[in-house]
Amino acid sequence: MKVTVKAPGSCGELAQGTINGKNFLITCPIDVYSEVTIGTGECVPTNIGSKVITAIDKTRQYLKIEGQQFQVEVKSDLPLGKGMASSSADISAACQSLALSAGKVLSPDEIADIALSIEPTDGIFYPGIVLFDHVHGRIRQHLGNALPMYIAIFDVGGEIDTLHFNQRQDLKKLNQENESEVHRAINLIMDGIASKDISLVGKGATISALANQKILYKPHLEDMIAIGLSWGAVGVNIAHSGTVVGVLFPMDKIENCPPCIEAIESTCTGVHYLRTVQFISGGLTKQEGDCNEWEQCS
Repeated sequence: MKVTVKAPGSCGELAQGTINGKNFLITCPIDVYSEVTIGTGECVPTNIGSKVITAIDKTRQYLKIEGQQFQVEVKSDLPLGKGMASSSADISAACQSLALSAGKVLSPDEIADIALSIEPTDGIFYPGIVLFDHVHGRIRQHLGNALPMYIAIFDVGGEIDTLHFNQRQDLKKLNQENESEVHRAINLIMDGIASKDISLVGKGATISALANQKILYKPHLEDMIAIGLSWGAVGVNIAHSGTVVGVLFPMDKIENCPPCIEAIESTCTGVHYLRTVQFISGGLTKQEGDCNEWEQCS
């Protein structure tokens, strides 16, 4: 039996920091994906990445699958080291694909536990938008579904290792200093999702992005905010432990994306446009039959 599971990536997070010392992020899933296909075979290939292999091994142990070998294929449109949840997408899709190939289904909480035993993880495999403790898993709160929104994604350059970032000695102190601003951001985003008010989501995400400047500075962020707002965007969000910045556009302002992109690239030296995506609800999907139809699997 061969099973393909698709996991969305992210454009960073809508917000990230600590709440009373507990780590959290608010997910920002997008319509760019990793796909993992697993079927029975002679061996597990070694060119799929150590994190996927570890995820498969841990899922086998958790489900008590013994003595069976698997063929594994990973396809991803997500760049590495940018804060777009590439590892989280690969790991979560691998966990569920292996489970389904063995006739079982993992819950999002089970996937979270496996993924967190490997490294800090994004919660993109949870349906909808969630408030999630990406380090210890102590917070797992569903906030609602994604609102209609386009995100123009830019890269400020470089690569960030998520594991090393979360091991920084100064991170706890810096997060504590940001808690009041980040709390404002959370409340705005939660209110925006609940009331379907995209402007509140944009304001909250922008507050969190600016607060994170003292933790992981992004050049030209203030310029990007100003340019985006001048073209009808509702704000920006960032990868708090990555290099991408998203300019958040309501659906009725999508025609303003191209001139906004041009203005940012011409004004902000070293900032490069990657792509425009849609903000979506998270969750894993499996491929049905021999066609391109997908069905929610968690």
